[in-house]
Amino acid sequence: MMCEKNHHILSVIDFMHTDNKTLFVKVVGYDANFKIEFNGEIKFLNGMPFGDLIHGQRSILSPDCRQYIRENLLNKYSEGNFN
Repeated sequence: MMCEKNHHILSVIDFMHTDNKTLFVKVVGYDANFKIEFNGEIKFLNGMPFGDLIHGQRSILSPDCRQYIRENLLNKYSEGNFN
């Protein structure tokens, strides 16, 4: 599925608004530090991302990859990609 094994990879596969304040974003990707593929869901509340995938204690991903996911999704959010 993922080909470039030396960089973090993140792909948005779906997103859904449940009301005017909550957005769910389904993602798949690759953590280059831990060399693992991942999938999960990030919830945006009032423009801020939340979820086990990027949570400091609950995530299976490297801190570097969690930061990459967070920044990537925040950029997409601020550019209006989930409207």
